[in-house]
Amino acid sequence: MRRSDRIEEAAGLWLVRRSEGLSPEQHLALEAWLDEADEHRMAFWRLEHAWEKAERLTALRAPGTLQAALTPVRPRVTMNRRWFRGAAVAATLAIALLGASSTLWPRPAAYQTERGERRLVSLSDGSRVELNTSTRLRAALSTKEREAWLDQGEAYFDVAHDATRPFVVHLGERQVRVLGTRFTLRREGDEVRVVVAEGRVEVADAHPRPKARPVVLRPGGVVTAERGAMLQTQTSMDQVENELAWRRGMVVFDQMSLGEAAQEFNRYNKIQLEIPDAQTAGIRIGGSFEADNSEAFVRLLHSAYGLKVERRGDRIRISE
Repeated sequence: MRRSDRIEEAAGLWLVRRSEGLSPEQHLALEAWLDEADEHRMAFWRLEHAWEKAERLTALRAPGTLQAALTPVRPRVTMNRRWFRGAAVAATLAIALLGASSTLWPRPAAYQTERGERRLVSLSDGSRVELNTSTRLRAALSTKEREAWLDQGEAYFDVAHDATRPFVVHLGERQVRVLGTRFTLRREGDEVRVVVAEGRVEVADAHPRPKARPVVLRPGGVVTAERGAMLQTQTSMDQVENELAWRRGMVVFDQMSLGEAAQEFNRYNKIQLEIPDAQTAGIRIGGSFEADNSEAFVRLLHSAYGLKVERRGDRIRISE
């Protein structure tokens, strides 16, 4: 059995247990299982949502089916009510998955790029997504909703307008919701960055906390978020273009520290730049460079800044 199938099965079992009522210990165990991985939470919420929708839709589509599944035939051997309740819940879940998942929650298509690679993805609704280096994206479009999951990396979204189907991108503890717009997302672990180029974007917690309100961004709007913190700022459209320079195969530094610039080059190149000294890493630098040409960048550091360059295999150490 594939890992994704095992996760789906476990999520279904947890739904059955929860419907019967969880003890405090079981509730803690469920929370621990959900916290183990994003895949656990997504599978649980997806099945839960499909189940809820199916309970509303099944009666309209096939009134007798759900009733038949929930009405046990009287057996000759008496069985306890708890078993019947569990069987009924399992039957309801099966109906939910079979009747709703294929149309409401199709299995996401997966897209990926390796280091230094870029890729253009055209979705069936007319939306286009450009994937930057080392990026993993999944997308699932149905007749009711449009969803994507940015598991890692950076992507530029050009979302086709559809007022009846909002486009939602999940980024771990955050989600972005739009109708039709252009924006870029970057995710590195728990850290998320959203930059809007056109239209309007709503950024919210995946699980809203008390008094927490979504942040609405317009062109030039930026959100950086990590764990429980979310910071909203506004930047110029020129700076937005700089952030999108990777779409042209470029990186643009505007008074960026040398340490941060090295990290950017390391995203695109097999040759990794190392700057062990904090003072050297703090040097400010600006300019436009080809993302896949760290060698030219290193030559500039040596000739213009007088920095020492030491090569060790696929690593280059830079120092004063």
